Amino acid sequence: MAHRVVRSSPMATPSSWPTTPLDAAEKAFLMLAEAPSHVPFDARGFDGLPDRVLPLDQLRRLLLASGTGRAVRDAVWRELVVRARRDGPVWRVAAVGMAMPGLRRQAGLLAAGWHGDTHDLDAELLVGFMERLASVDVDEPRICGRLVDAGVRAARKIRVAESDAVLIRSGTPGSLLPIRPWDHPDLVLARAVATAVIDRDEARLIAGTRLDHETLARVAGELGISPQTASDWRARAERRLQQAIAGGELSFVPLRSRRHRGRGRRVGSLLGARAVAAAVSASQQQALVGKTSDRMAAGVRAPGIVAAPA
Repeated sequence: MAHRVVRSSPMATPSSWPTTPLDAAEKAFLMLAEAPSHVPFDARGFDGLPDRVLPLDQLRRLLLASGTGRAVRDAVWRELVVRARRDGPVWRVAAVGMAMPGLRRQAGLLAAGWHGDTHDLDAELLVGFMERLASVDVDEPRICGRLVDAGVRAARKIRVAESDAVLIRSGTPGSLLPIRPWDHPDLVLARAVATAVIDRDEARLIAGTRLDHETLARVAGELGISPQTASDWRARAERRLQQAIAGGELSFVPLRSRRHRGRGRRVGSLLGARAVAAAVSASQQQALVGKTSDRMAAGVRAPGIVAAPA
């Protein structure tokens, strides 16, 4: 069984930058929370939170407290997502740091039984989380949980794709039981695309609406088609997919490894010391306090957040 290394505090040696993805993310978050950079969060107007401006690390502790209700957490996460979309790297780092307890917990679960480098799983966990920031529906509950879930799904895909048992088995059962996660839906879709049973747009429709619980209209808009057309595409694609699985067409279809150095660079570009320093410098020039009333600019469909001005 793989063992995760217990590391020292990311702030123990301020002159060095952590080499592990999660430690780098935590250090970047703490840089934003501490003086003199101190990127604040305006908690005024949020029921259940102190009526003042809070440092990010204090805000995280309050959200983790057992007495903080789910509605308060979702309200704060709604604001974090809006700022991450509208105001750039500072608030993307803030969102990752706010979710760090959940990300670390999932990273530990993902590492169980993994014989590869856990840094690869951690990097994919972060990339999946950050990619989902751009599309998660903030009008639905459990915003942070759904972001973490997206990261877990991304990490599971690289784990399964690089394992020794990633083949889909279909047809009549034999003497060997299929090895989980033989039926992982992301791998089913990937193999269906690889064998031209469905195309990438159809896979995006199925994954987005069936697995990620996005609306059909949202995914259709991304693809540049009408919701009715998207519905027809999805129905036909799902019929072909069902027939392909039942006929054994997706059995033993190899997939290329998903390990790409570029993804590690993407994490580093967000969480590296130079990028965070630049973001902190920008935040000192322009205050990022107060709530946004321009949610449409951040891609959010609901009306603005009603709160007292900062």
